Amino acid sequence: MKVIEVHRSITESNDRDADILREELRQQKTLLINLMSSPGSGKTTLLSKTVSDMQADTRIGVIEADIDSDVDAIKMESFGAKSIQVHTDGMCHMDAGMTRRGVEELGIEDVDIAILENVGNLICPAEFDTGAHLNVMILSVPEGDDKPLKYPLMFSMCDALVITKMDTLSYFTFDLDKCCDHVRKLNPDVQIFPVSAKTGEGMEAFEAYLKGQYDGRIGKD
Repeated sequence: MKVIEVHRSITESNDRDADILREELRQQKTLLINLMSSPGSGKTTLLSKTVSDMQADTRIGVIEADIDSDVDAIKMESFGAKSIQVHTDGMCHMDAGMTRRGVEELGIEDVDIAILENVGNLICPAEFDTGAHLNVMILSVPEGDDKPLKYPLMFSMCDALVITKMDTLSYFTFDLDKCCDHVRKLNPDVQIFPVSAKTGEGMEAFEAYLKGQYDGRIGKD
């Protein structure tokens, strides 16, 4: 019997590719955001509102990753965003190589912020570096305040957490303070934004954060 000891991460090659992509995008003055969530969290609705609010002074491009269909990309275009659809051929996540192909197809010469809407689940996307400068996760009120306990890796690796559908808070058993406490125990530096894309609650603060991240990580000319 042969025993093989593996001392290097199986994602090491992907991590190198991600670092290269991240630096190339920085030099080209484009901020790449990796947006992750479970299905039905309101990711596309949040993105639509963000694009509509920011498009006057920020050029936004969207890479829609999904196993199939082009519904989300069409919706983004209707809100004024430059958009493409990436089919992952059954893969439950995007990696750096797939993201690079999406970025190249999108074209970033006229894009300030490129948003990758990753495949909807809370496991696989957390394990692969896409080359993004910023990892943003969405948790919706109907999903429950205990999600951080069930999917700790996702919550521990995100730079910002957007808690969506705050307008439904009275209809669900969701303790916002408890949820934030769970998340901060995993990730003390995370920025948390309770929002409702439907009513606009909290959106101004979240959008200001994105603009600040562009200025801080990419820098103005």
